[in-house]
Amino acid sequence: MTEKLYDLDSYIKEFTATVLECDERDGRYKILLNKTAFFPEGGGQPSDIGFLDDIEVFDVRESGDKIYHYTDKPLKKGEEVKGRINFERRFDFMQQHSAEHIASGIANKLFGCENVGFHLSEDIVTFDFDKMLSREQINEIELLCNKAVFENNRIKAYYPKKEELKNLEYRSKKELDGAIRIVEIENADICACCAPHVNKTGEIGLIKLLSTEKLRGGIRIELKAGNRALTDYNERYEATRKIGEMLAVKYNETYEAVERLNNNLSEQKAQITDLKRRILEMRAESFNPKSDKTAEFLENADMKELQAYADKLYKKAGGIRGVFSLKAEGEYSFVICGEADELSEFFAEFKSKFTVKGGGRNGMVQGSVIAEKDSLSSVFLK
Repeated sequence: MTEKLYDLDSYIKEFTATVLECDERDGRYKILLNKTAFFPEGGGQPSDIGFLDDIEVFDVRESGDKIYHYTDKPLKKGEEVKGRINFERRFDFMQQHSAEHIASGIANKLFGCENVGFHLSEDIVTFDFDKMLSREQINEIELLCNKAVFENNRIKAYYPKKEELKNLEYRSKKELDGAIRIVEIENADICACCAPHVNKTGEIGLIKLLSTEKLRGGIRIELKAGNRALTDYNERYEATRKIGEMLAVKYNETYEAVERLNNNLSEQKAQITDLKRRILEMRAESFNPKSDKTAEFLENADMKELQAYADKLYKKAGGIRGVFSLKAEGEYSFVICGEADELSEFFAEFKSKFTVKGGGRNGMVQGSVIAEKDSLSSVFLK
């Protein structure tokens, strides 16, 4: 059995231990110590990393009552080694995990949410609830989370006795066997958890609940705490400040400025759409084809504009009327109008010559085609 030093004190950075086993597997080494401060992967949290003497530990796993350390170099059985964990990374994980406990505990008390998932990595923290929450409810949870931080309440981790556990109301994401470790956050949460946590809520720093997404009838929430939250704030502030400079407003007035800009843009788009419509109507009125098949090319036209223009050309002159607009390099959007039987025969030939996606009915076909402009025009000249 490996003694879990991180259970005794989550702030242990260095320790000495004896090597009990060292087995090679696929060029890697699996090392068992009599005790360790390295937290193994578990509970949605990655393992600690660090060193045993000068040998890097890149992963730690628990199997039964043993904890194995994975390295690229061997250690001798029976030798004493000095372990050093990457404590900056460990402390960051403790901040995030303790923050998640507070948020989940508060959500459970306020809205009856059960935590059904948790993921912590070096880049992101997410946790899942079995119920949907509004943004207003999430903001309320966030406010109370930070109130708990400011109160600097005690966080205690312990293994209660069986009789004590029976009378204890605590959260748990899954059914648990054996000794159950409880993490109790004063005035905020009581939850079964195997991971290291900070000693006081004040050590967590700012807690920020960010993006959300629907998930199997519930919600997934992204969280950042401590230095991650500060870094996120600084990045968002700097981006907002630069946008403010571009719009000649204060950074906290950027939303209103962007909203005005967006409204102006919408008005301009509507005006451009109306002008394009008038131009196409005038162009259609002056349409005087010399053949019963024609191909017209428009710049930056969407599918509705192509449909309207092709329909006008067909209604004015009959025949087969194709309208194209460049979609991407070597690819065109198209609409072709004509009498149903004649159009069906023409479209079959059209598809045999090019790579075409699309179709239609009632005298109109549409889609996209990969071809050069001259090649498209030539089909209509026959």
